[in-house]
Amino acid sequence: MSRIYLHPLPVRMWHWLNAACFFVLILTGAQIRYRGLLDLMLFQTAVDIHNIAGFSLIGLFIVWAVYYIASGTMKVYIPDLNIRRSVENSWKQARYYGYGIFVGEPNPHHATPDHKFNPMQQFAYFSIMFFLMPILIATGVLLWDLDRFASFIDAVGGIKAVSAAHLLVTICFVAFLFVHVYLTTLGRTPLEHIKAMFTGYEEEPEQGH
Repeated sequence: MSRIYLHPLPVRMWHWLNAACFFVLILTGAQIRYRGLLDLMLFQTAVDIHNIAGFSLIGLFIVWAVYYIASGTMKVYIPDLNIRRSVENSWKQARYYGYGIFVGEPNPHHATPDHKFNPMQQFAYFSIMFFLMPILIATGVLLWDLDRFASFIDAVGGIKAVSAAHLLVTICFVAFLFVHVYLTTLGRTPLEHIKAMFTGYEEEPEQGH
């Protein structure tokens, strides 16, 4: 086994703050949208907290982008542009998750600081950070001040279209969170990957073992 410093401190801080923002946004968003069914807090309180968490998420997204661009490590999120190789490696990883892990086969992906994510993770994180997150932020800002952005909201299909897009992306994020939490339990021990997001270190088997 080799001990690898996989998650620098800024990444770990961003990860947990981001998770906290999402938890608050999901909780308050559910209260705002389903105020007739839920009674978690006062409606205006939910709106105020949702707005604070939303703008905090925007700030964290900017910090994420600046950090990865400045450190030259944004490439860890970029999928392999060789389509054939990407498909083959994704299939190997999918087979491992669906079969290999249950029969004791080694993980085909060996994480390094420059290649942290397996092909399936790269595709998922790329889609989230470069596509879904911008949509979530844009629709959230529009819904934050309907009067100020009324003309733009009308131009993109109206309030129902913006609200539906915001909800749809939120559902995608919630679904991802369930999958993400499950995948964190697939290390050598159920808490191995979670522990690494506190310490920064993961243990990886030596190549060829």
